[in-house]
Order: sequence, then C-alpha cells, then structure tokens
Amino acid sequence: MNLQFIVDGILTGSIIGLGAIGVTLTYSILRFSNFAHGELISWGAYAALAISGILGWLVGGSGDAIGPLSFGWNLIIAGLIAMLFTGALALVLDLILFRHLRKANAITVVMASFGASMALRSLLEFIFTSQPTYFNRELQISMRLGLGIRVTPDQLALVGLTGFLVLAMHLLLTRTQTGRAMRAVSENPALSRVVGIDVEMIVRVTWILGGALACASGVMVGILVQIRPYMGFDLLLPLFAAAILGGIGSVPGALIGGLIVGLAEAGAVPLIGAQWRAAVAFLLLLGVLLIRPTGLFGRRE
Repeated sequence: MNLQFIVDGILTGSIIGLGAIGVTLTYSILRFSNFAHGELISWGAYAALAISGILGWLVGGSGDAIGPLSFGWNLIIAGLIAMLFTGALALVLDLILFRHLRKANAITVVMASFGASMALRSLLEFIFTSQPTYFNRELQISMRLGLGIRVTPDQLALVGLTGFLVLAMHLLLTRTQTGRAMRAVSENPALSRVVGIDVEMIVRVTWILGGALACASGVMVGILVQIRPYMGFDLLLPLFAAAILGGIGSVPGALIGGLIVGLAEAGAVPLIGAQWRAAVAFLLLLGVLLIRPTGLFGRRE
C-alpha cells in the first residue's frame, strides 16, 4: 500500500491552510472576498528570494544549510523580513484602494480586488519575468517511513512551521486584547466602535497579518516546488475552498479546511489524474455551499 499521497496532501494542505487564514480574516472583518490575496503569496515569495540574494551578496555566498535542510539562516532571515514587507504591501494596497471603498457594495469591492490582483501579477512578471526560479536547486534525499511514504527534512520542517504559525495566530486571537478586538469587529463593527474599539487599527492589523501569512505560504511553495508569478493565482480557488470549508472567521478551521482540500487533491491524482486536480477544490467548495454554507466551524449570523 502506497500512502505517499497523504504526505503530499498534508504539505499542500499546510500551504493552503496558511493562505486561507488571511482569506478568512479579511472576509470576516472587512466583509469582502479579496482576490488579490493570491498575489500577496507570489510577492512574498519573490521578496524573500530578493532579500536572500542581497544577504548572500553582503555576507558572501548563499549561507550554509542548517543540518539536513536545503536552506540556511539567510533564507530564514529573508523570510522574516519578507513577511514584514508583504504585510506592509497589503496595508499599502488598503490605503490606496480598499480604504476608499469601505461603503461601496460588495460587488464593487470584489471587482476592485480582482483588478488589483491583475495589476500586482503583471508588475511582478515585469520585474522578475515569467520564468520560474528557485531558492535552492539542490536535491534532498528523502527518508523512508514505511507504507511507501517518503519525506524530506524540508517537508518536516515546513509542516512544523505551519503548526507554529497557526498556534501563534490562535493564541493571538484568543489570548490578547488585539485578538479579542478583532473578534468583536468581526461580529459587529458598529457596536465595536460604540464600545471604544479602534476599528481602523484592527483593519490595519488584519491586513498586516494576512499579508505576513501569505508570504509564509509563498516561501513554503518556493522551497518545495518553485517560484513563479502565477503561483498565488493558482492557489486562489483552493484558498477560498479551505476558508469556506473551515468556516469564515475560524483560524483552526482554515487550517483543517486546507488539509482536507490538500488531501483530496493529492488523493485525486492517482484516481482521476493530475489534470483534474484543480477541479477537486471547486467540487469541495460547491459541496460545502450546498450542504453546510457556514463551514465546519462557522456560525450562522
């Protein structure tokens, strides 16, 4: 029995889950579906690549790999800086565009986010070209776990990183004043203003967190696969499927939804072929909307 698809599904689900957290936060607090979120994933990956190259030039070389991993401290530091950059980029996007559409109808805002998505993707392609690139081209030797399962040190490290980030987000939302304020704004923005919550500050925090997590997702894709301008766009449908499946507003739900989508896509490859993999996310999204529109952990308003 070959259960390799489970590992592939968990890895894909981790990437989708991190990105879906940003989608679910944006939707629950700002009340619109942000189609530009996929481009934040791409921009985060390219930002980490560029910063890693600059650090390598400053210190000489690309940095020694950490133990069995394919990357070193250069990429880790670059990833952290890129998360700040992508969070700032998301905030700038709000200041330039979405802030002026707060009172517009949902269709207008969604179309604006779609236009922003195309603009960001085209700009990224203009700067870096459409050719795929990589953080590191070295191949790793996978470890056998039995039942046909093989994993690499990078894969194990990135799954651990996903768990850490999701736990940190969960603690932020449940144990801090800012997190409680975010949940209050998600429930009722008008009442939140009445009780003294700075709603605009919460909106800014939401954009920064969503952008930072999108960057982490993009770096994971770059380490495991490759970096290209359309990488975020290709993940957009699975992101929304995971966010809706988990329940809008639920951080653990977004991760669980991502894992379900990732496992379903990976399991579909040996059954119906890789060319139909993208259709699985659409079918899951359709099924959730028909059977349980609030998602696994969502609540009816």
